[in-house]
Amino acid sequence: MVEKSIIRLMAYLFFIHSTMTIIIGYIPVFYQGQGLTGSQVGLLMAIGPIATIVAQPFWGYMSDKYKSIKRMIILALFGLFLSTAAFLIVDSFYGYMILMFVLYVFVSPTTALGDSLAQQTAIEKKVTFGSIRMWGSLGFAITSLLTGYLLTWIGVNYIMYPMMFMAIIALIIAFGVKDVPQTNKPVTIVDALRLSTNRTLMLFLLFVVFISSTHRANDTYLGLYIVELGGPEAMIGWAWFIGVVAEAAIFATSAYWFKRWSPLTFIILAGGLYTIRWALMGLISNPWFILPLQVTHGLTFGVLYLAAFQFVNHLIPKHLQATGHVLFITIVFGVSGIIGSLVGGYIIELTSMNTLYSLLAISAFVGVVCLALFQKGMAGTKNRFNVREIE
Repeated sequence: MVEKSIIRLMAYLFFIHSTMTIIIGYIPVFYQGQGLTGSQVGLLMAIGPIATIVAQPFWGYMSDKYKSIKRMIILALFGLFLSTAAFLIVDSFYGYMILMFVLYVFVSPTTALGDSLAQQTAIEKKVTFGSIRMWGSLGFAITSLLTGYLLTWIGVNYIMYPMMFMAIIALIIAFGVKDVPQTNKPVTIVDALRLSTNRTLMLFLLFVVFISSTHRANDTYLGLYIVELGGPEAMIGWAWFIGVVAEAAIFATSAYWFKRWSPLTFIILAGGLYTIRWALMGLISNPWFILPLQVTHGLTFGVLYLAAFQFVNHLIPKHLQATGHVLFITIVFGVSGIIGSLVGGYIIELTSMNTLYSLLAISAFVGVVCLALFQKGMAGTKNRFNVREIE
């Protein structure tokens, strides 16, 4: 029987990722409805990752310093609700710029720290990380689908109301989440900064960015691509639903398939599938063809995230787990988000959505080649990893 502490954590992940799906999947469409250009939307969506880069290391460091992920999550959720409410009184491009920064300062740690707590809880309770994390994916999937229909009915201009609703529920649940006992070793800012001197970690993150930036570009522009091809807003929800349900299936079954190869091998395979996925997306002219392609989201992002999280986990000292996990998420999704949103916006304005996806395929392929060389260089060294189940 699943412990109550794990059930509460699963519920928290469900609702906080529900909030995130609205931000990622529908805010670009909201901005387009406000009359903003493609490059303006790209700039606004790039501000979020910039705020993530600034904020997430701080939240991770504070969690390790004060030995409590829970308290940091609760503080961030209060800020998330207030910044979301502020969208109701702002209607200018520069106002949106400020609010996007503030919003991501608070929303980015809610998912990153949640995943870190899930990883630590999985180790303590001897369950798979994927079995806990899958509930975040299910929240993302179900909410993306329901929100698509809701906004088709009430209009995308009212996007902030479902965001505020999900944030409030996540906050209520967060009060019942339990921290994982931490080591007594004190954490200083010098300890946190030393992570950036880990050459293996930094090289790995650099190469993964070639792949993850393509994922973040798709996150930003998938909704716009569907609308441009003539699809209804409800189709955006279906696209996210199909993709993230496939992702949840990968997480749920990780205990069975993850034993077969090393994490790096799985990451390289995911990158290869990303290359094929984006190449096919670039050839599409009918929006309905996007839906079956979304099934590959599980085999791309799901595998990449689980394997990369596990790989990085081996490189992080125990007393810096939250800091290291958040550093990983900051670079892979923060830096990648800036690249994907900004460069993607300009590519769309200069060429087309189809060209964007073709270039994403090239970027993912470059990442695969770099990681394959990286793995070859690690073979036979002390950094070589033994295959083990995610716990």
